[in-house]
Amino acid sequence: MDAKFLSLALPGVQALSPYEPGKPIEELQRELGLSEIVKLASNESPLGCGPAALKAAGATLNELARYPDGSGFGLKQALSLKLNVDTDCLTLGNGSNDVLELVARAFLSPEHEALFSEHAFAVYPLVTQAIGARAVVSPARDWGHDLEAMAARISLRTRVIFIANPNNPTGTWIDCETLEHFLDGVPATTLVVLDEAYFEYVAEPNYPDGVGLLPRYPNLIVTRTFSKAYGLAGLRVGYGVSSPEVADLLNRVRQPFNVNSVALAAATAALADSEHLAASVAANQVGMAQLVAGCQTLGLSYIPSAGNFLTVDVGHSGRTIYQALLEKGVIVRPIEAYGMPQHLRISVGLKTENMRFLQALEVVLKERVC
Repeated sequence: MDAKFLSLALPGVQALSPYEPGKPIEELQRELGLSEIVKLASNESPLGCGPAALKAAGATLNELARYPDGSGFGLKQALSLKLNVDTDCLTLGNGSNDVLELVARAFLSPEHEALFSEHAFAVYPLVTQAIGARAVVSPARDWGHDLEAMAARISLRTRVIFIANPNNPTGTWIDCETLEHFLDGVPATTLVVLDEAYFEYVAEPNYPDGVGLLPRYPNLIVTRTFSKAYGLAGLRVGYGVSSPEVADLLNRVRQPFNVNSVALAAATAALADSEHLAASVAANQVGMAQLVAGCQTLGLSYIPSAGNFLTVDVGHSGRTIYQALLEKGVIVRPIEAYGMPQHLRISVGLKTENMRFLQALEVVLKERVC
């Protein structure tokens, strides 16, 4: 492409690097010709979607020639009952990432700033700079959000604050008292987006339920997803919960039919399938304990995680260890782009998958030492 076209883009867009997703299994198969591959890179549920969601998705296939319900009436009704909120507080998205972008489109401009933490989700700078707004990164504390430091960086230009709880990729989390103290000090003219993509997995005491805080904080937006614990990552469906006034603005910039028919049906069924959700959460707890024990055996430090992934300091270049693991058919996530060049993020998998990773990692680390 002629370089002159690059100069036509917004300065923030010119400075961005594309989001790097976890390497697909099919891509590694093409590259190395491997047949047995374990993917622990994208925080997907190893149990997959439940039978109710699968059945509901299949029932929509004869209607694929029809546009989906643009209002998402059925899913919104189900969410309303589940969360005890009015349907006019809900915004549906093509994954919760879509809702994050809607927030940026509705509330940010080149005159404004978005504030988020170091080592936080890569989509926050993407949606901020794509609008032309200024991204302000606050230093982390112990790999997690330092809300005192973030509060000190709020200015008259700060329009949106992104907080991931638990945080991706570090797995750190914020307790009720700390979060509420922070929210009490945020100006009413600044929106706080509480990203709870891993909400269902959290078993920590004193972990805040963002939706329960909404009546006290009208400038709060809570985002959640069906991609993780519900096992619907391939269908891309998430949602935001906020005041009706904020939801109305988000829905004004939302693309028509942004959630497809199959996703709407599957998510509605998944929401009612408490048995499968409980199984996913239980499997995550078992798998997390296995990964933690394995890292301790290998003498590796890790960041305690409240999500469905564990971030580990491998003591070497994370990218180098990642590449070596690929050659053994194991896909994890290097996170040097998050300012963590010696760490890898490992999604919790099934027992056999976790064991395959730990065995491969032991071999790779020994090869590095030798």
